[in-house]
Amino acid sequence: MKKQSWLKVIGIGLLIGLAAGLCMTMTIGALRYFLSLASPPELIGDRIAPLFEPSKFFELLFSYGGYNQLKQAGIRGVLGGMLGVSMLGGALYAIIVERARRRELTADTDNSTSTEKPAARPTNFLSRFNLRTRGVLFAAAFTGALWLVSVIALWPVLDTHYGGLPPTHARLATLVGLAISYGSYALALVLLHRLMLEPRPATNAQMTTDDTNAPLSGRRSLLAGGLGVLVFGFIANWLIRRKLFDLATFQYDGLQYLGPEVQPITPNDRFYTVTKNVIDPRVKKSLWQLEITGLVERQQSFSFEDLTALPAVTQETTLMCISYSVGGGLMSNARWRGVPMRRLIEAARPKPGVVEVLLHAADGYTDTFALEKAMDETTLVVYEMNGEPLPDRHGYPVRVVVPGLFGEKNVKWITRIELVDYDAKGFYEEQGWGPKFETHTHSRIDGPDLSQPLKAGAPVMLRGIAYGGDVQGISKVEVSFDDAQTWHDARIEYPGSKLAWTLWSYEWRPVPGEYKLAVRATDGAGKPQVTQDRYVIPEGSTGLHRIKARVEA
Repeated sequence: MKKQSWLKVIGIGLLIGLAAGLCMTMTIGALRYFLSLASPPELIGDRIAPLFEPSKFFELLFSYGGYNQLKQAGIRGVLGGMLGVSMLGGALYAIIVERARRRELTADTDNSTSTEKPAARPTNFLSRFNLRTRGVLFAAAFTGALWLVSVIALWPVLDTHYGGLPPTHARLATLVGLAISYGSYALALVLLHRLMLEPRPATNAQMTTDDTNAPLSGRRSLLAGGLGVLVFGFIANWLIRRKLFDLATFQYDGLQYLGPEVQPITPNDRFYTVTKNVIDPRVKKSLWQLEITGLVERQQSFSFEDLTALPAVTQETTLMCISYSVGGGLMSNARWRGVPMRRLIEAARPKPGVVEVLLHAADGYTDTFALEKAMDETTLVVYEMNGEPLPDRHGYPVRVVVPGLFGEKNVKWITRIELVDYDAKGFYEEQGWGPKFETHTHSRIDGPDLSQPLKAGAPVMLRGIAYGGDVQGISKVEVSFDDAQTWHDARIEYPGSKLAWTLWSYEWRPVPGEYKLAVRATDGAGKPQVTQDRYVIPEGSTGLHRIKARVEA
């Protein structure tokens, strides 16, 4: 085969590979949107993210400009990689098919010049459609290998289903979804390449010497390949950018709650939000169930109706993200209603030797805490937030609330509670966070806005929050105006409870000058807030919130 002919075959193969890859992308988007099946880009992200230690993870966040930007870059990178592999597969397929085709043409030419009667060409189902067996086998083997590699590499996160299927059923659904997605690529590859072939001459006499050098029609190739790219690309773009993008977490991930308007109970739509997902689950209550498995004598399964029929409690509890920085807003307070986890575990009759509970969520997220904490009466499996069903972004239909532990332990969209006899590692524990995940005592100045100079003579009402960390509550809040040299008692406006934050105020009558304000809290056990500054990695931040203020005459 001439060099130019080889380049033509490979070029056409790359084009059909791209079109077939876009067909696969379209299928992935459809399965994600209509059936809530986890997509390869999301699964790959969840598989890779725990491998980055926290410091490296934060470097990536800063380099990309934030978590949302990193997520988008990751999705684009995986999709680009998938299309690159698709194009490679298309080129290989085109070469294999063309070689088989030329062998047939050569054999036909030899038979036509022979004095012997030519042997009849064997026919099969594929040859009736002018398809080469070797090409179809390659397409099947190529996609089968991709499926197998995906299963092996992504096995720990294959139990993800954004509609709420239990983990076992979710893993099977994901396996089938991957097979359908990759299968659509193989089918598109074969059919598009077939459309690019010149019609085969009816007889050997109609063949010319050009048949071996121009096996593919440039016009038909551009038409079939270009049409495939346009159609599949348009539908894939519509699904991903017009449908899935509208559901993405970019609008609310990283939402903080702070400032002068802070209320004792945080409104649901203002409650701080941090999520690892590009698109959070939209769990269907009819599919959802909560399993109690592991080292138990009798496994349990609760539907939503089963859970809500159990005796419930309402509990005010503050949640704080481990990424909460001193003075930040990744902390909020709500009234939760649900069932103590203890009752669900006791119904399953734990076996001796249980160390931890390993929680599984619909989005493939996992986390753990000690059995002792799980059996605490304040650890709840909740289904209401401030008197309303849980919002989707906060774990609908059911999540866990674990007072005194950082937010990631309060697992959303929970589907399974597994009792284990070893030190299991959750999503963020695998990154290197911890080992302790107990919240610390924090206090903050929320208002007024001190970025502009104040006027002397008028009283200034300082306001803020204080949180007692590990379920201790707050006994005292103090403010300083000389960079923590002297302290003045603030007034407790909203005492909260041992599980919730406190709101405080202080009426300040400043004179002209420069001030360095600070606030500190003492928990309910009389232990003062840690004043030493510490970054959030790996066990949460500590230190005093400090603000500069200028007062003019």
